[in-house]
Amino acid sequence: MRPEASVQLGRKQASGLKRSARKEWRRGLPLYLMILPGFLFFLIFRYIPMGGVLIAFQDYSPFGGFLNSEWVGFAHFARLFGEPDFWGLFKNTMILSALNLFLFFPAPVLIAVVLNEVRLQWFRKTVQTVIYMPHFLSWVVVVGITVILFSTQDGAINKALINAGMPPLEIMTNPDYFRATYLIQNIWKEAGWNAIIFLAALASIDPTLYEAAVVDGANRWKQLWHVTLPALRSVIVILFILRLGHVMDIGFEHIYLMQNPLNLSVSDVFDTYVYRTGVLQGEFSYTTAVGLFKSAVGLILIVFANRLSKKFGEEGVY
Repeated sequence: MRPEASVQLGRKQASGLKRSARKEWRRGLPLYLMILPGFLFFLIFRYIPMGGVLIAFQDYSPFGGFLNSEWVGFAHFARLFGEPDFWGLFKNTMILSALNLFLFFPAPVLIAVVLNEVRLQWFRKTVQTVIYMPHFLSWVVVVGITVILFSTQDGAINKALINAGMPPLEIMTNPDYFRATYLIQNIWKEAGWNAIIFLAALASIDPTLYEAAVVDGANRWKQLWHVTLPALRSVIVILFILRLGHVMDIGFEHIYLMQNPLNLSVSDVFDTYVYRTGVLQGEFSYTTAVGLFKSAVGLILIVFANRLSKKFGEEGVY
């Protein structure tokens, strides 16, 4: 083949590849537009603010900015670990995280499995709608309902207890009730919404698997154990690993609304400590160091849990 012919052939092939790439781009344009809002959200509110972690190693001054503030290295981290309140904050945070991991996390799975066993479509859809609705209430409303129901003077539940000759439940002022109240509120508000992803996973199970199990003589419990739960296993593992990344994030709004001087010994966590120290007292560098410490713990747990899941044959997060 002549050199001129080979050059022309190469140009034609390159032109064909460009046309093919443009065609694929136009074909995928609707999908790219759907991805764009989520991409911009993470870019603007997650990745760009990561540059602000620099002030955790500075004695940050708003007048000096990022470039002219004095560098102090790990002094803020040393202060954090040396604080008398550190272990109390760590203990309260980890206890509430453990409640979320081992009691709240299984609740959506249980709801999804139970709803999947319901054969009356109208009843299942009604129950789904009812248990989804609390998700759209703010924590202000949820905590407000709790306060109204358990008010010592005119709360409906405490009135009923008093009329029955029983002592009232002072759940907002008694530290012994705080953690149980926190867990129950979480389950009531978010368990139904979090069950959606598990219901979607159950909907993707091949019905012939259940039919084969019935032929083999499996009852409903054995079908649940050998068909339903194995189909959910990978989803459960992935979501559990992702949940570990937020083990230090309890949720500021929920805790802050329930917190008062009487239950501070069990309700004070890193999130409320950061608000009190960083926002109210203006110690931005120190509280940024606290936030970086929380993120580091979450990252370590995710990496460890992901490796452990792969050793047991699961796909993991990455």
